[in-house]
Amino acid sequence: MSVVVEPKSNIDYDELVREGSVDGSIYTSEAIFADEVERIFHRWWVYVGHESEIPEPGDYKQSWIGTQPLIMSRDEDRRLHILLNRCRHRGNTVCEEVCGNSLFFRCQYHGWTYANNGSLVGVPFPEGYDKSFRKEEHGLVEVPRVGVYRGFIFASLSSEGISLSEYLGEAKAMIDMFCDLSPIGEIELRAGTHKVYFEGNWKFVGMDGYHPAFVHRSMNDVLASTGADFAQVSGDASGNLTQDVGHGHVRLDYWPSRGRDLEFYVGPFRETEWGSQYLIDMEQAYGERRAHELIAFGSPHTGIWPNMQMIDVHVRHVRPLFAGRTEVHMSPALLKGVPDELNIKRLRQHEFGYGPLSFISPDDNEIFARNQIGLRATHSPEVLLTRGLHRTRRQDSGVLTGMYSDEVTQRGQLGEWKRVITM
Repeated sequence: MSVVVEPKSNIDYDELVREGSVDGSIYTSEAIFADEVERIFHRWWVYVGHESEIPEPGDYKQSWIGTQPLIMSRDEDRRLHILLNRCRHRGNTVCEEVCGNSLFFRCQYHGWTYANNGSLVGVPFPEGYDKSFRKEEHGLVEVPRVGVYRGFIFASLSSEGISLSEYLGEAKAMIDMFCDLSPIGEIELRAGTHKVYFEGNWKFVGMDGYHPAFVHRSMNDVLASTGADFAQVSGDASGNLTQDVGHGHVRLDYWPSRGRDLEFYVGPFRETEWGSQYLIDMEQAYGERRAHELIAFGSPHTGIWPNMQMIDVHVRHVRPLFAGRTEVHMSPALLKGVPDELNIKRLRQHEFGYGPLSFISPDDNEIFARNQIGLRATHSPEVLLTRGLHRTRRQDSGVLTGMYSDEVTQRGQLGEWKRVITM
């Protein structure tokens, strides 16, 4: 079953999204929001979760595609199912808990009961239906296409479209890097989730190297007090880059600064027993050079368009609610096959930057809300995105690259947004 795509609206997206600017209404208009939900989220590949969140038979977790509620479940044969969280009788939700383990989902309205593979197994007072009623025709609706890459689950409400491999493209290498920080190449999202709302548009959640020195000034001051030189990893002086790797996937590339001195990042692991063991395991798994590169590079700081990011040590899942309201789930990624001390360190690192009383996430949420307020001024609606346009270069692989503060990433994301919404 495919989602019904409504006819295109009469909005002129060629006029709203140009090479170096956009009209501010793309962030504030509910009509445009309705278009993008239907034509992007309800038709394209979107991230819905990670296999480690439902590892055992009977495990389930709520998720969503655009505005449509889902259940990710694993049946008794360990098969993965992505189901619409909607009873086939009157449309009530059948799964109320965020996550758990259950053989069945039951509608609280009239008691219809479904197995965790989606099949309808129980209808109260069945004598009220004639012989034409067949339970096998009224199971929970399963999402037409589901794909998994390195444990990351993507789904599409459309039965047709490009393959998941083609959709991810060059971004697969970034996912590989994120997972290969584990010597056995596996992560798990089982350490809980920080959930936040902000009063702004979902498209504000992007890769932006221009803002850290201003929005995150308090963090920079704290780091400076420890002797850290923030300029070495942030700003154009660092040599770091912004990249558009295709299909709206973008990243901030920290390799130019981190690759200059691998020992600076690897050396501290030699100072503890658990760190030395991790280093040995990584070298045995990937070879000394590659292991040191992975450790030095750390997180690939990548946005998988339209709704997933790998930032620092966590996976970010973006949920659009309205044009001016967004929900974000941030789940720390634990590395499998490593000493417990390393994962504890990763959790503390996540809390420092992205927890409720942290230095990064609250700053971003506040600045996004201010952005939404400012865009109410519509007399001159242009939003300028020309920074670095004159110095962007295309690599042999097709990847577009600019300086760290350039708006390569914004242009890449919004260019894909325009392409898909007008298909």
